Amino acid sequence: MRTNTPKTARKAKGFLLLEVVLALGVFSLAAVGFTMALHKAADAADMTAREIQVTRILESALDEAISVPVLEEGEATVDIDERSMQVLTRYEKMEEMENQDGQLLQEMWRITVTASYVEGGNRLERSAITWRYGRLYQP
Repeated sequence: MRTNTPKTARKAKGFLLLEVVLALGVFSLAAVGFTMALHKAADAADMTAREIQVTRILESALDEAISVPVLEEGEATVDIDERSMQVLTRYEKMEEMENQDGQLLQEMWRITVTASYVEGGNRLERSAITWRYGRLYQP
């Protein structure tokens, strides 16, 4: 049976210490990479939540604009303080146009809703557009 002499024991201890240091280095690199990936995922989730909120505001403003009983040309502005957002609704009467069958479409309106807001220091805008028959809610 062979026993470790003090010289070989010292070499084994030094080698073990080197292995531990290298393992800690590899683990720290993996931990930093994982932390960065989690941070990126959190940023993406925050951006998605903000986009969903802006989309809901646009949909709500568009639904409100469509349900106006009597349309008149012009603009209406609403400020949303919580988001530092301004929502502009524009009503435009369209020229007479024809459908696929050649029938004349009269009293058609273009309704445009534009949300302007600041995100990340940049001024952004998103819009939603629809058409509506002018006499839709009239008897």
